[in-house]
Amino acid sequence: INAESWGRKALSDRFCQHINMERATTRLSMIYRHFTPTFEEQEAQLQAANTAAAVGKQTLTVTDNRTGKTAEIPIKDDTIAAKELEKFVGPSGEVLRSYDPGYMNTASCVSRISFIDGDKGILRYRGYPIEELAEKSTFLEVAFLLMYGELPTAAQLNDWTTRIAQHTFLHSNVIEMMKSFRYDAHPMGMLVSTVAGLSTFHPEANPALAGSNVYDNKVHRNKQIHRILGTVPTIAACAYRHRIGRPFNDPSNRLGYCENFLYMMDRLSETNYKPHPGLARALDILFILHADHELNCSTAAVRHLASSEVDVYTSIAGAAAALYGPRHGGANEAVLRMLESIGSVENIPAFIEDVKNKKKKLMGFGHRVYKNYDPRAKIVRKVADEVFAIVDREPLIEIAMALEKVALEDEYFVKRKLYPNVDFYTGVIYKAMGFPTDMFPVLFTIPRTAGWLAHWSEFLDDPDNRIVRPRQIYKGAGVRSYVPIAERDQAAVPKVNAELRSTSSSTSRRRNAASHANKQKK
Repeated sequence: INAESWGRKALSDRFCQHINMERATTRLSMIYRHFTPTFEEQEAQLQAANTAAAVGKQTLTVTDNRTGKTAEIPIKDDTIAAKELEKFVGPSGEVLRSYDPGYMNTASCVSRISFIDGDKGILRYRGYPIEELAEKSTFLEVAFLLMYGELPTAAQLNDWTTRIAQHTFLHSNVIEMMKSFRYDAHPMGMLVSTVAGLSTFHPEANPALAGSNVYDNKVHRNKQIHRILGTVPTIAACAYRHRIGRPFNDPSNRLGYCENFLYMMDRLSETNYKPHPGLARALDILFILHADHELNCSTAAVRHLASSEVDVYTSIAGAAAALYGPRHGGANEAVLRMLESIGSVENIPAFIEDVKNKKKKLMGFGHRVYKNYDPRAKIVRKVADEVFAIVDREPLIEIAMALEKVALEDEYFVKRKLYPNVDFYTGVIYKAMGFPTDMFPVLFTIPRTAGWLAHWSEFLDDPDNRIVRPRQIYKGAGVRSYVPIAERDQAAVPKVNAELRSTSSSTSRRRNAASHANKQKK
């Protein structure tokens, strides 16, 4: 019995040991699985390791699925060189190119002049916030900053101001040329033409005549900068005086930049006329706000034209021509016409509904760059109050403020990030100051000339500058053989004739009728 009892005890002990071993193995297996990743987890870890290894590599890996070719493209300053795409050649033998109409996501230069963060509503000139410059600086000081990268010392500013003032007078032949325009010529058309005409008065500054390296001499380059900044306000004032049928005023060197401009516009027969200092300061602030704005349409035009080594006067005239367009410099005029069409605050709800239904356009809201409140618009609104305190409140401001309030609270506009831009209030201010609507783009051109000249000078010094020559995607006809005129398809003629039509003047209609009658007699 004792032996049997001992055997059962031994068997029980072995069984317990076996059970304990199984439990231990199970626990170890669980612990092992806890610390050992699955196959899927191992794959994810490997991919993460590869990604981590790639972090810090400033490259973009591109695979052309047409051919299977893969290449790493260097990234510098968050951009890739478009030329790198030439590494990829398609089955047809054509190299790969990028297509970007309107340059929506294309950088064409390296610049150190203006900085914009559209999402945060930031604008800086050479690193200085626009709000601080508008509050503390003057336009000519800001123009110096844009041109040379630093704020001037007192001596530098005095020399800069003096030299520009010395170039405010126009050649008598230029005056005569401006007087030859029609009485109703648009001031902007006069300004563009006159600035272009200045190149004929300075052949020594024309690369086509004086050599392509004429602007390498910085002293000679500065001379053109002083001339243009000095003469543009005079040209603008003369265009205004011509428009209203009054004799031109000579500039006054005893006045500041904006004071002198207002003096040339408004002086009648007074010998001691001086513009209101508050209005001159308001205009000075508006000029600061419009002095530069990165690579916009007109500034890009300056660089484009300069790339051909054309003279600076033609380059600035070309930029002014680009600014003349209603999608650029004419935007504040469009705002004014919109406010006038609304008529009263009571009509705003109906107007907003028409905008939502795409029957009308909301002008002065939204911007190609800003997805936040345009920082310049906040400053302009403050300037508006200062101007109204001097010249009385412009009735349209009530409509503008009410429209802004509705738009900023309406989900439709908030969702689309449509905030007031600088054009929304400037038109109202200019109208309150007594400027006619057709002078608005001219008032934009005067200060923007400083930015254009800064970009022109920067382009000349850029070692990467090339003549601008964009590519195209050709979608026209393939090769065709010339067809004699008698054998051409007459079925295409009606369509061609429709495309060739143009309007006729009343004189032409009478002459055409007479010509037709004479042919019938024959």
